[in-house]
Amino acid sequence: MKSIRVNNVEKSISSLVMGSDYFTPEIIDKVTDVLNNFIEIGGNTIDTAFIYAGGKSEEAIGIWMEENNRRDDVILLTKGAHPNQHGSRVSKAAIDEELNISLERLRTDYVELYALHRDDPSVPVGEILEILNAHVEAGRIGAFGGSNWSIERLQEANDYAEKNGLIGFSFSSPNLSLAKAQEPYWAGCVSVDDPMLAWHEKNNMPLFSWSSQARGFFTGRFTPEDRSNEDLVRVFYNDENWERYRRAEQLAKEKGVETIQISLAYVLNQSFPAAAIIGPQNHQEMVSCREAANIVLSEDEIKWLDLRTK
Repeated sequence: MKSIRVNNVEKSISSLVMGSDYFTPEIIDKVTDVLNNFIEIGGNTIDTAFIYAGGKSEEAIGIWMEENNRRDDVILLTKGAHPNQHGSRVSKAAIDEELNISLERLRTDYVELYALHRDDPSVPVGEILEILNAHVEAGRIGAFGGSNWSIERLQEANDYAEKNGLIGFSFSSPNLSLAKAQEPYWAGCVSVDDPMLAWHEKNNMPLFSWSSQARGFFTGRFTPEDRSNEDLVRVFYNDENWERYRRAEQLAKEKGVETIQISLAYVLNQSFPAAAIIGPQNHQEMVSCREAANIVLSEDEIKWLDLRTK
């Protein structure tokens, strides 16, 4: 499997990253099957978060790693500082508390990758960088990034880091998919637009895409007439996305692959390091993702899928 590199992380990171938002200890047998299948196809990076399944996602991963002696075989990406019912959690007290709890749940003393799940633009970037740099120095995290951060804040943070001798943000995790979101799937979420795409290309900033397959838009289960999935309709249903679907379907037939595999290959064939967070729940879906990761798309094909050329 192809891989990408992130500053301050020794190991290469698999281009496919296993999502875990539904993992819980109550279904540990399924979690074990999924993660073992993921390892078998060449994956090595697991995405989780402090809030996933009310914390049970991290707990399940910790159990799996400990019971199967897998900690050294995987790279962990967890996230914190998602706002709760009381508001923003982008503060030293909240980040420190959540990271310590996450490490306890994961049954480890460090994670290779740590992301702030949301931003709080009212908090100065310098303050945030000081907090995260302290955790790097303490060995609790290897590299840090921003999930759903704007490119303006990422640039501001890294400019500040360079001027003040600090480690900056090493990766970003917005939504990048062939279908373009016309509004956020969840409040505060960020999806890649043309300026963000150009910024990543200019800075060669690694990107970890969530909802990389557009919540199933390219599976063939949906049509413009089928409006049963309200969230999918709200976020992705427009003429441009249906044209992207048509083009992906056409290219898939030419290459002898599935339409959804073209949509995943689109994410992984960007001009900058990109990884896709995936959610297969059985062996067949896992193999499909592995096959998609091996598809090579040319720059012209990417532009055509993106509707940049006729």
